[in-house]
Amino acid sequence: MRPLLYLSTALGLMALAFWAYRENYATQATLREITRLRAEIADLSEALAMQRAEWAYLNRPERLRDLVALNFDRLPLLPLEPGQLQAVDRVALPPPPPAAGLSGAVDVSGEFLPGEEDPL
Repeated sequence: MRPLLYLSTALGLMALAFWAYRENYATQATLREITRLRAEIADLSEALAMQRAEWAYLNRPERLRDLVALNFDRLPLLPLEPGQLQAVDRVALPPPPPAAGLSGAVDVSGEFLPGEEDPL
């Protein structure tokens, strides 16, 4: 009975050692992946900060003013003034599209012609 107990204990110990060995390598691989991802995030954050700085540099008001002055003959751009703005209710909107399935003839006054039925 004792040899069976010793054998099962040895096999269990070897199985646990094998499991621990595999977990150790899986953990090391995960740590390497985390390190790689952190480096990639740092690189992307640096690139994003650089792009934001470049955007701010390119959108400086004095630079845009100079570009407008250089290209005024090709693009007649003028500053926006308050008198150019209107209330929303004064904007001419396009007419609504005709209702689908409308087949009755309508005269210019909007009335149905004799002999035609209201399709709705």
